[in-house]
Amino acid sequence: MPAPADADDHHAMPDDQLMLAYAQGDTAAFDTLYARHEGALFRFVRRLLGARLAAQADEVFQDTWLRIVSARESFSPQGASWRTWAFTIAHNLAMDRLRVSGREVPLGAHAGDDDGEAVPTLERGVRGAVDAAAHPSAEELAFWRAAGRRLLGCLDELPAEQRAAFLLHHEDGLTVEAMAQSLGIGFETVRSRLRYGLQKLRACMARYLAVLEGGR
Repeated sequence: MPAPADADDHHAMPDDQLMLAYAQGDTAAFDTLYARHEGALFRFVRRLLGARLAAQADEVFQDTWLRIVSARESFSPQGASWRTWAFTIAHNLAMDRLRVSGREVPLGAHAGDDDGEAVPTLERGVRGAVDAAAHPSAEELAFWRAAGRRLLGCLDELPAEQRAAFLLHHEDGLTVEAMAQSLGIGFETVRSRLRYGLQKLRACMARYLAVLEGGR
């Protein structure tokens, strides 16, 4: 068994190498992985489950890490990246919980073709509007905090598949190709979920987006 790397080496190692080191018995490598992705994974699980199942987020989050631990020897960097692999595990567990609860809403039939337009990240726009102001007023801060709360509410109203696609793509950086491959669904299906989910979010966030676009 190779000697474990020191802490500085761990922090410099990419996720895939950390997982391989952990599979070979380097438990400190897992600690680094956990610290690196704990917040993002929990946020993804919490937002995918939505307000109604928020109390179950901790359990699904812990189940995700248990699955990661139990599958450590099967992880292959020749397949999906560690982040894609881990978020797919979280996605599947959360979707299973949604199905059991009856919260999942099937993706309906859609009309129209994808126009290929780049999809903006709504939440990043909300944050950016605050960051762009060197000294935002109390009124501005209150407005954009309300926008952030509204966005979370809008996400909760999406069908589960569309919400998951939006979060995986815009919040966690998975490409459409990676989502299609890791989730075992068609490329066009993923694009449709992203497109129609974004349309619903834009309609739900119309008031706040009008302010953003009016300030350009």
